[in-house]
Amino acid sequence: MDIFFADTDEIPLPPQDVRIRDFRVIPYPDGSRIRLLIELTPFQKYPSGEVIITDSLGNLSASASFIEAITPKFEMTLHLRKPDPNGNYDIALALFYPQEIEDDQQGEQTLMRSEKQIVDEKKIPFAIEVDRT
Repeated sequence: MDIFFADTDEIPLPPQDVRIRDFRVIPYPDGSRIRLLIELTPFQKYPSGEVIITDSLGNLSASASFIEAITPKFEMTLHLRKPDPNGNYDIALALFYPQEIEDDQQGEQTLMRSEKQIVDEKKIPFAIEVDRT
């Protein structure tokens, strides 16, 4: 397996030790898009993750997933679903690895399903204030 890192002094970690090192939200000036800066600890196996943004009432405003991140530092842009994005929000990032679980046995065949093994989570509040006048 090839793993690419900018800092070769850091030791890649096994899945259970991978953590979210930095997670920042930068609203775009138009207020309808969010730039996410994500930095993870170095990893041996490529992690996956889910990002969920909810408004102050708990309604889903945006979501995104990444599958098997290949670098510890990356960016994402999410678009808020509301026509007027002004207000308070929470953003949650869950970092996980898939884990196969034996689900059922049908005859000689065993069915497997994938379940998420969450290794780290972060949740931060942010606000959008755009003057549309």
